[in-house]
Amino acid sequence: MARMVQDEGSSSVTSSPLQFFSLMSLSPSLGSPYPWLRELKSEERGLYLIHLILSCANHVAAGSLENANIGLEQISHLASPDGDTMQRIAAYFTEALADRILKAWPGLHKALNSTRLCSISEGILARKLFFELCPFVKLSFVITNQAILEAMEGEKMVHIIDLNAAEPAQWIALLQALSARPDGPPHLRITGIHEQKEVLDQTALRLTEEAEKLDIPFQFNPIICKLENLDVERLRVKTGEALAISSVLQLHSLLASDDENARKKSPPVSRSSNSVNLQRALQMNQGTLGELLEKDMVNGYSPSPDSASSSPASLSTSPKMESLLAALWGLSPKIMVVTEQESNHNGSTFMERLLEALYFYASLFDCLESTISRNSMERIKVEKMLFGEEIKNIIACEGIERKERHEKLDKWMQRFDFAGFGRVPMSYYGHLQAKRLLQNYGCDGYNIKEENGCLVLCWQDRSLFSVSAWRCRRYD
Repeated sequence: MARMVQDEGSSSVTSSPLQFFSLMSLSPSLGSPYPWLRELKSEERGLYLIHLILSCANHVAAGSLENANIGLEQISHLASPDGDTMQRIAAYFTEALADRILKAWPGLHKALNSTRLCSISEGILARKLFFELCPFVKLSFVITNQAILEAMEGEKMVHIIDLNAAEPAQWIALLQALSARPDGPPHLRITGIHEQKEVLDQTALRLTEEAEKLDIPFQFNPIICKLENLDVERLRVKTGEALAISSVLQLHSLLASDDENARKKSPPVSRSSNSVNLQRALQMNQGTLGELLEKDMVNGYSPSPDSASSSPASLSTSPKMESLLAALWGLSPKIMVVTEQESNHNGSTFMERLLEALYFYASLFDCLESTISRNSMERIKVEKMLFGEEIKNIIACEGIERKERHEKLDKWMQRFDFAGFGRVPMSYYGHLQAKRLLQNYGCDGYNIKEENGCLVLCWQDRSLFSVSAWRCRRYD
């Protein structure tokens, strides 16, 4: 290290300071390497932050709190919630790592969070902003509505169950489409589920006004509860109704388990492995954080066997999920359309989840970096109140507290197949409508691809959300 300090002050040095990453260790003797850090280019700083986050996470996983604390202090010199993509994402990952450490002292953790107000209203605001800033949820609504319209062709009594009725925009668009049916609109009933009465009241008001304007017979049935506590009897499905179910980014929360065996520590990744892959990364010239990570440089990481397996044994046990899907199957829906995050954030080990989260949220932060100015308050709110809270839940929480248990499309296909549902291929017209929406959006980074009859929403080449459609499959 003495030579490193000497070389930093020498004008004859031509190589990047990043060549010394492999020599660094997070130890008290290192101190702050701040003088030369200030001279790093954005891409070099991003690589160094990735290195620090992974090293720090390994210390957290190994229970080496002193070294983890030093790592968090070093990251704090570079991370910033209003900086470039890597600085912003580093700020939220380090907050999540710190929160995981604090949970080891429940009294301290509760004391530091005792005055924090309920975040339900913040979450609703953040999701509305995400709806406006990124096209993913709009795309989901367009694809879902088209699948419902096709399934309900010719039906006179239609009942839709919305597992999270917080955004009336989806059903306003459907009402307008139904009013244009050649044979006239059906009698429409929507059952909306949400834990806040005010949200359901607002949704009911907006939809009732629109239905009256379009002269469509309409009824809204509110159910105030969390999805995990839903009593299916309250859905009041009537004989003669054609039933559709819509779930947008909701089902994964039912995978939460109170199994304390989930508290497994991942073995530390060797520092030599870190070094080799980091040296490979230093030779790259990539433009975004997502591209940096996609080069397989992070500890030689590849998806776990768990995330790639297609065997029934690979599915985690989830009584609440199994119970709900069985109950919904019993209602004989003509169509059920499901949107979920396309990532494996339900891995059994902490490090597996952290690495998957780095890949996934790197792309989401890149989306905003490419389309929204850095000083946008709306962008900061989405990153803090939505992405940041999800990252914290994935990394800091275990057991029943960990609700953000995102899984990939192949897992959802297995779950629905086992529950007695058959896949309904997305129509060409639904795909075409979604592509037109993206063309009007005016950003080249977003795209849609077809996969096993489902549609996958992407940023660049990274799959971020899947939309799949299902019908009740009865056996003879």
